[in-house]
Amino acid sequence: MGRSRRPIPKFLPGKLYRIRLSLKLTQKQMLERLQIGLARDPDPLTGLYPGHISEYERGIREPPLRVLLEYARVAQAPLEVLVDQSMSLPNEFTIPFHPSMLKRPKRKRVTTRVESYKTKIEGSQNPSPGSFKRKPK
Repeated sequence: MGRSRRPIPKFLPGKLYRIRLSLKLTQKQMLERLQIGLARDPDPLTGLYPGHISEYERGIREPPLRVLLEYARVAQAPLEVLVDQSMSLPNEFTIPFHPSMLKRPKRKRVTTRVESYKTKIEGSQNPSPGSFKRKPK
């Protein structure tokens, strides 16, 4: 008994792609949204990596059932709509808000020329004793 790959449902890749575009998410943002739900999953084999989103949308890789469930939750659509070829997706999707979706941008500290000059001067103002010697004439 051989072990062959199961064919990927015909319309699934297009539906996953359309969900992401309708929500106006990049692949990275979609990955983050899916990982929020998958973090509750105790199964460590449900790992999701950045390249998987593209592979799901192009039909190269079939998403596990747990990932499909998270897609349905993110899109707020029944899982049946994703899997059943005779059903179509709704025209509009809304993004559910979750506090973990907020990210504060990291602020870079901008140093001015004066600040960098002061640090150079402060470092050179405390010479060790005997480090300055007079040159003989």
